[in-house]
Amino acid sequence: MAKTLKRTAAFTSLARALMAGARGGPSLSTRIAAVPRMMKATTRGQYDGGLRLAMMAAATAYVLSPIDVIPEAFLLVVGLADDAVMVAWLAGSVLAETERFLEWERQQDRVVVG
Repeated sequence: MAKTLKRTAAFTSLARALMAGARGGPSLSTRIAAVPRMMKATTRGQYDGGLRLAMMAAATAYVLSPIDVIPEAFLLVVGLADDAVMVAWLAGSVLAETERFLEWERQQDRVVVG
């Protein structure tokens, strides 16, 4: 029982930190809302995130794909480990890239055309 309460408290704290924007950074909802704008700016050639977005798209496709390099059916734990590593990399990449994009947007707002 105590172990379940500790786990619940840990996940609740993590969720609050993500939603509030850990370490003063943008909140999770701000980051998620920035993804479509980031994709649009990249396709227009305004933002230089093309390769990074392509790598994130490939990682998402790999995780969602039923075809794996290491199949889960035969190598249970090891088969899941490659997906877990990919999800961890993807989460970190999305967080880093959205923060970079939001900073780029702030810089664009400061540019005065005249």
